[in-house]
Amino acid sequence: MRVLITGITGFVGSHLAEYALTQEGVEVYGTVRWRSRLDNVEHLLDRIKLVDCDLRDGVAVRRTLEEVKPDYIFHLAAQSFVPTSWKAPAETFITNVISQLHILEAIRELGLRDTRVHVAGSSEEYGMVYEHETPITEENPLRPLSPYAVSKVAQDLLAYQYHQSYGIYTVRTRAFNHTGPRRGHVFVESDFTRQVALIEKGKKEPVIEVGNLEARRDFSDVRDIVRGYWLSLEMGEPGEVYNLGSGKAITIRELLDLILSFTDIEIEIRQVPERMRPSDVMLLVADYTKFHKATGWEPTIPLERTIEDLLNYWRERV
Repeated sequence: MRVLITGITGFVGSHLAEYALTQEGVEVYGTVRWRSRLDNVEHLLDRIKLVDCDLRDGVAVRRTLEEVKPDYIFHLAAQSFVPTSWKAPAETFITNVISQLHILEAIRELGLRDTRVHVAGSSEEYGMVYEHETPITEENPLRPLSPYAVSKVAQDLLAYQYHQSYGIYTVRTRAFNHTGPRRGHVFVESDFTRQVALIEKGKKEPVIEVGNLEARRDFSDVRDIVRGYWLSLEMGEPGEVYNLGSGKAITIRELLDLILSFTDIEIEIRQVPERMRPSDVMLLVADYTKFHKATGWEPTIPLERTIEDLLNYWRERV
């Protein structure tokens, strides 16, 4: 089986590559650009095959799919940082939406009818969620609150449309927050753990700068999520969409308290205006019943272990 992972050098892509390599008879390919950093997959380079391909170039995408002829495509590559989407909305749309359009068009034009495509969506698609609508099912209205979220809705619906119009085997997932080792430091839980590691090494004053601590999020371990991604193509129904999450929500303040429980240093919490967003999603918590019924998937790694692993990751690197 040939598996192609777009964004293989990223946080989730590298973990998915690790998981795919545990499956019998699987060859793992991944798209990279000339400026891609290989840190996350350095330990895998002798077991994966990297293909130069900028997904924003339709010709390059077609050539890549023609060469690899993948059985599974996991489309993870994206501009995935919400604050950046406020500053660069057009770039976010080009990277996220046009890139996926190139993949789907290449599959259609090449007649790759047996290729299964997983599109990694996001819980940010739900956006403005009211308390009475939780836990969130796949039927909940999509009220995106950032350019990033709107781009993910577009990706989601494109995958649905190409399945309906052309019979392409697409499965969409809307994963809620997931984290673990190798998570980029721009994301809240990784930023906090990195700041703690810097403080422990004496490289930063004992102050953690924060934004909105009252938002509630559903956190899972990335290693559970990539297992879910694999199952979505193995057992999910084509054209369907599935939530992946823990089914539990905690505030960012509670998350920070958990992080601080792993250090003995007294640390001051300081809220700074520049870490606040123009609009913020206040509550996201998953109902993953539909996916559990389809595949048997459920999260298995407790948040305490995830956070400790992430903190230890930064302790080794700062």
